[in-house]
Amino acid sequence: MKRLLSLILLPALLLSLAGCRSHPAEPVSEASSEGSQTVNMEWYINFSWYNTVWGGNTVSDAITEKTGVNIRFRSPDGSESVTLDALIAGDNLPDLVTLGWWEPQLNEITNAGMAYALNELADEYDPYFWQVAKPEILNWYTREDGNVYCYPNSAYAPGDYTEENHVASNQTFLVRKDIYEALGCPDMTTPEGFYEAVRAAAEQFPSVDGEPLIPVGAHEFTERGCDSFDIFLQNFLAIPNEKDGKRYDRYTDPEYKRWLLMFRQLGEDGLLRSDIFIDKRTQMEEKIAQGRYFCMLYQYTDMAEQQRALLASTPERAYIAVDGPRNAAGDPHALPGTSINGWTVTLISKNCADPEKAIKLMSFLMSEEGQKLIMLGVEGENYTMQDGKAVLTEQTKALLESDYPAYVREIGANDSYWMLQDNLMQSKWKPEDTQELLQMEQWTYPYVVYTGQYDADFELDSPADQAKKRIDAIHSQFLPRLLLASTEEEFETLWRQYVSQRKAAGLDVMLEESTRQMLAAKEKLGLS
Repeated sequence: MKRLLSLILLPALLLSLAGCRSHPAEPVSEASSEGSQTVNMEWYINFSWYNTVWGGNTVSDAITEKTGVNIRFRSPDGSESVTLDALIAGDNLPDLVTLGWWEPQLNEITNAGMAYALNELADEYDPYFWQVAKPEILNWYTREDGNVYCYPNSAYAPGDYTEENHVASNQTFLVRKDIYEALGCPDMTTPEGFYEAVRAAAEQFPSVDGEPLIPVGAHEFTERGCDSFDIFLQNFLAIPNEKDGKRYDRYTDPEYKRWLLMFRQLGEDGLLRSDIFIDKRTQMEEKIAQGRYFCMLYQYTDMAEQQRALLASTPERAYIAVDGPRNAAGDPHALPGTSINGWTVTLISKNCADPEKAIKLMSFLMSEEGQKLIMLGVEGENYTMQDGKAVLTEQTKALLESDYPAYVREIGANDSYWMLQDNLMQSKWKPEDTQELLQMEQWTYPYVVYTGQYDADFELDSPADQAKKRIDAIHSQFLPRLLLASTEEEFETLWRQYVSQRKAAGLDVMLEESTRQMLAAKEKLGLS
């Protein structure tokens, strides 16, 4: 239905560019470091929340000077899926495209011949690409035709998961430090302990600057569910992804149900505020920056800017990571780090104005020089290197810690342009963050596991893909109803419907294809 609506709405979308917003770039000089004319390109970022602009800051101006490419970003102003579908249907993809590796449009774009093969562009224009691209990533993303059409950011191969590399997970259980300590640092690893801590926080700290405390925070609810109350909770409970060599349905695991029942009790007692069911990321960021939440199953990287704001204004309200929900056996959390898929992937569209400059731009950003630029800024101006580690200048560090939005506007570093960031490379020389942010990252180290073999990527409109869409829709409909069930009896009735409907929607088909992909991925990655 979404794809049909995309085609119906296509004329209006293409004429008005509704659903896309453009981030204008500042004027740049006509000459690049290579002495050729600067080329303007549009770069589509398939996330409605992305609003960083190009031009007028240290980093983007330096990239333009070095590569001869000036960027104008575009991002959806509404539904990412509908916007991207419309661009594909109208053959209006911008020069460069960044989207999640899991998005079905990725295969659609490449299957339709709408993206250049990066290996062919490298052979023709830019042999340097082969020096900066990682062979294991190229091997992973090589398609059956022998070509590589995209390159990821934040990608880790299984072999990168070493103690020396300190691979982190984004997933954390966060509490407001002052409230948590005032409650005596309660054990929140059991349903009973979690419930009592939340109840006590709401009773003893009912408001924040005149606004009600939100006892439990979460990522936003979407058409697929809510990360905090599904996959994050399952990972904290160390629910297995496979059993007996086959993919396992984590969503009906008894441990998962046991914790959902506890959250239902919180809902019955008025401790799951309506905010968490309706707020979007913008509203959540505002409330995090005010310290409105007591605890959250949340990606710490998604609230780093708000943590900095708290540290600058009311440091006592800063958040810390602590042990969260555990299964009945008390097993350690099993938190995924980034896999070889990465987070997002970037393609060069066949509509690209200058594919030669585009592939050279990608190569530059993937190089150590490019990585230092997007993470640190300009050497000598924003940082110096001492004993192999970067040291920020006092002025840069002060701006980063006191006014992060101004830091992004003026300098544009700290991976503000994250489309091709290489976290592993950056970890070798980047300076340590403030202790309050570093604590969240370091807390995850003992719990990180590699789970890339479970990243299923269903062919668009295949039986497994259709089943997954139906199952996602069922989950998104039932999850808030389960959490807000007025009685345990109502929860049990809903749970039986939830289980049976997922089964009828094609759960077995989805698990069978997931198992096939898991086994193939294990073989390709050399995992037992």
